[in-house]
Amino acid sequence: MRERISLVDKAHELIGARLRPGALAIDATVGNGHDTLFLLRQVAPGGRVYGFDIQRSALESAEAKVKEPALRACLTLFHDSHAGLLERIPKTDHGAIAAVMFNLGYLPGGDKAVMTQADSTLAALTAASRLLSPGGILTIEAYPGHPGGAQETDQVGRWCEALNPERFKVEGIDAKPNAAAAPRLFAVTRSSA
Repeated sequence: MRERISLVDKAHELIGARLRPGALAIDATVGNGHDTLFLLRQVAPGGRVYGFDIQRSALESAEAKVKEPALRACLTLFHDSHAGLLERIPKTDHGAIAAVMFNLGYLPGGDKAVMTQADSTLAALTAASRLLSPGGILTIEAYPGHPGGAQETDQVGRWCEALNPERFKVEGIDAKPNAAAAPRLFAVTRSSA
């Protein structure tokens, strides 16, 4: 039996293989800022990370983690839903985003009543797929084990299945195989052509 794997580490591995200094990336669910900081370390100097969260405390947590001025210079945070990606990301960056990260559910250590919702997540995923550069990657960590999480995970899976296979490659990775409530990672890569 395969042991449980860290989906955060796997997402970082997949994205780290594609990001370079000067690249553009999005943290669609800033949370406590761990993914934001990871993305900043990949794209600095000269790159940009756009971060989204509906909770001001999440943005403050991310800002507190980014201590180096060189990294701060690469960060733009939006106190907004990830559903607003297309409107908030400058048009000049549309089609040029190398990586987008989603970590669904609720803010660890925060109010568990405030969590991502399937409707806004699906809108954000569609927007993110349009923003990706050729060869760009989109990772989605989903958590079916909390209230509403199974429905959101199922809908994300269906969204991935509906993508044009000539334009996008989809990989699904379970944290613990054959465990219905185990977290799941979806990795969507846009074709280079």
